[in-house]
Amino acid sequence: MSNKVKVAIIGCGGIANGKHMPSLRKLDQVELVAFCDIEVHKAEKAANDYGPQEAKVYEDYKSLLEDSEIQVVHVCTPNHVHADITVAALEAGKHVMCEKPMAKTSDEARRMVDAANRTGKKLTIGYNNRFRQDSQYLHQVCERGDLGEVYFAKAHAIRRRAVPTWGVFLDEEKQGGGPLIDIGTHALDLTLWMMNNYKPKAVFGTTYHKLGKKKNAANAWGSWDPEKFTVEDSAFGFITMENGATIVLESSWALNTLDEDEAKCSLSGTEGGADMKEGLRINGENFGKLYETNVELGAGGVAFYDGKTESDADLEARLWIQSIVNDTEPVVKPEEAFVVTQILEAIYESAKTGKAVYL
Repeated sequence: MSNKVKVAIIGCGGIANGKHMPSLRKLDQVELVAFCDIEVHKAEKAANDYGPQEAKVYEDYKSLLEDSEIQVVHVCTPNHVHADITVAALEAGKHVMCEKPMAKTSDEARRMVDAANRTGKKLTIGYNNRFRQDSQYLHQVCERGDLGEVYFAKAHAIRRRAVPTWGVFLDEEKQGGGPLIDIGTHALDLTLWMMNNYKPKAVFGTTYHKLGKKKNAANAWGSWDPEKFTVEDSAFGFITMENGATIVLESSWALNTLDEDEAKCSLSGTEGGADMKEGLRINGENFGKLYETNVELGAGGVAFYDGKTESDADLEARLWIQSIVNDTEPVVKPEEAFVVTQILEAIYESAKTGKAVYL
């Protein structure tokens, strides 16, 4: 019996193949032992590509969860089943990494947090942008208090024309929304994490379905079918926090703009400011003069960075597995991800009613 951490993958599609399985395979202390997908050929291919010879393949996740050998489950399915699978996995005694966004609704996200607390198992959400070099560095700056009290921030998730046309991305029932829940969630998570502020008070939001109606549109992944485009193509939120801080959230898959930025934030505090617009820039005032510093993010000087090239996905996987082995808190705590879901849901609700939502 090997002492490796036994990991199972539920959902063997794009994000599992693009991020989770390649990063987990690099870790000496991990063994990928089981693969599950409702399209069983995807699970078979994943087992072939990433598992040992005796790796198990499942079509039904409930059968996989009965395997007592499995210690950790990565949930890489469409959003609408995140909560059910995560709760079942926690109750089966597994630690869980669930891909972002945490869930479609805050009720579902709350069930996930409650299940983690009830079972004592670890739960984290796949906000891999926290593990980029610029994010890690800026978080240290914020933790040290260099920016003072951050009272105004912007969360940026703007694409000019990059609508994901595959899988269920355009399906509101399975996704819960469009760019807001898909990429806006990353930008908001980063912003709240930098501010260390998880107490929203009120949210006002707008969503638009304007460009998604166009046929034969220019798009990074080929034109979309307007009939299948049932989610918003852009969404914007104005969020006030209990301590008076303000966050502006902007997200789009398709927008007539040249001001593109994805999974980034801009921060304004009492002692200084920062943004990720052109690399990482810190700004402020010293001795009666304004200054601006461009941070060089070469090797060294970054948390967890040892001079080797480690991608954000690789660092995310390594620190997650370490939190299990060492019994420490994961970097992305479920309670933090819950607040992200709460705010996103409030933006959608506000957009429908035309009124602010008080949390």
